[in-house]
Amino acid sequence: MFVFLRKLIKKYPRASQRILEILPGFTSWTFILFPVWGSIFWPIGVAYFIIAFNVYWLYRSTTLAWAGVMSYYRIKAWEKYDWMGDVVGFADWKEVKHVIVLPTYKEPGEILVRTLQALEKQTIGPKQIIPIIAMEERAGEDINAHREALIRKAFVGKFAGLFFTYHPANLTGEVVGKSSNASWAGKEFKKMLTKRADWKLDKMTISSVDCDVALHPNHLAAITYMFLDDPNRYRKIWQGAIVFYNNIERIPWPMRVFNRMSSVINMAQLSRPDRLINFSTYTLSLKLMDEINYWDTDVIPEDYRIFFKTYFATKGEVEVEPIFISVSADAAEANGFWSTYTNTYEQVKRWAWGASDDSYIIKEYILDDGAPFWDKTIRVFKVIEDHFMWPVNWFIITVGANMPPLLNSTFSRTVIGRTLPQVSSAILTLSLISLAAMVLIDLKARPKVADLPAWRKMAAPFEFVLLPIVGFFFSALPGLDAHTRLMMGRYLEYRVTEKKA
Repeated sequence: MFVFLRKLIKKYPRASQRILEILPGFTSWTFILFPVWGSIFWPIGVAYFIIAFNVYWLYRSTTLAWAGVMSYYRIKAWEKYDWMGDVVGFADWKEVKHVIVLPTYKEPGEILVRTLQALEKQTIGPKQIIPIIAMEERAGEDINAHREALIRKAFVGKFAGLFFTYHPANLTGEVVGKSSNASWAGKEFKKMLTKRADWKLDKMTISSVDCDVALHPNHLAAITYMFLDDPNRYRKIWQGAIVFYNNIERIPWPMRVFNRMSSVINMAQLSRPDRLINFSTYTLSLKLMDEINYWDTDVIPEDYRIFFKTYFATKGEVEVEPIFISVSADAAEANGFWSTYTNTYEQVKRWAWGASDDSYIIKEYILDDGAPFWDKTIRVFKVIEDHFMWPVNWFIITVGANMPPLLNSTFSRTVIGRTLPQVSSAILTLSLISLAAMVLIDLKARPKVADLPAWRKMAAPFEFVLLPIVGFFFSALPGLDAHTRLMMGRYLEYRVTEKKA
């Protein structure tokens, strides 16, 4: 079977690429519309499908909540731990340098200063850190010059090195975005590295860090320890818990609910090694990054791509290892409710555009003959499951059980037709226990804001009553939008999420 598929892909590279791009949208629409047309022509099949899906959802929500609880307590322990006490036990720890790539477009200089201040406060010491401010030439000379001057004035001489790169516009074959910018920065640093005899490539890590991220003071110390302690350090990617808490209390209620839930889910993923893939802000050895020739320049989503690129290039040796330390990022924010809504929607649509990588992942899975079969099969299946079902979950859970009795009056008079909504409701009610656990995790994990009004603190647990509405507008709809665009060949252009200082 694989031999035949490999021949097809090699013989028809463009046609196979296009078919695989159609697949996520086709699958999503098929599942979403099945309860509609199926209720008319095959209502009994729809009924059992709905019940099975609800059981599946109960399992997913239960395991997610349990993983969230485990991650929360691990994060609290890791953030308090004296990582430097372990690091100094390695004689060569001072040789380890951390290259921090900060891709930026037109974000305010104050945001970058805040991110660099967090790096300066790392317990490993700023002299072990090399920030690279990866700017875009297309942002304009005035904006870039102002930000470079601001940063140089504040941080000159404080780090082991501080570099600025300027990614040229309109390079042939490139797609505008974080991935191409980071790739340019990484390759430029490799050129600079030849001038520093005291910096060794095999003793360096490289991190992709969003420019609005504030790393916990222990973050790089923990990575230093794990890097030095692991004999397989050149086959690891390290991932922290991305939490959107920097500005969580400033954004409007619906967007706040979405980002609070997203933060808990990101924490939970650290305790799910079967589903853990690097996202947004992550670290790997510079040696491994150089081995695969840095980030790809012709894609928008770079995080899942970098994992599978390293995974297949090393014949399945690469693993993502959790760092149980929070990585504090900004939630999408703009001026006013509707601008913030649009900003959040576009950000989620860009995340959902990760389905565009599925064609690459599936092709590499078929063409690969080096990675262990079951390991690569499980990894690829989990990604496909998450991507393909992204827009589907909300529709099946929220309205699916009502479709057969509503659209087929004959079926509604049968026993299963009358009881389907009640059975479905009972299963989903059990999921509320998991939701309550996730709300509690958020309340305990979210930083306390001193001047937050008392009524806001009291109302915080009840904000989640908007979750069904939030799930539609910030998960199902942007996910379906991205899948449909990909299916129709209307490719997404990179849209930078607006940042507020």
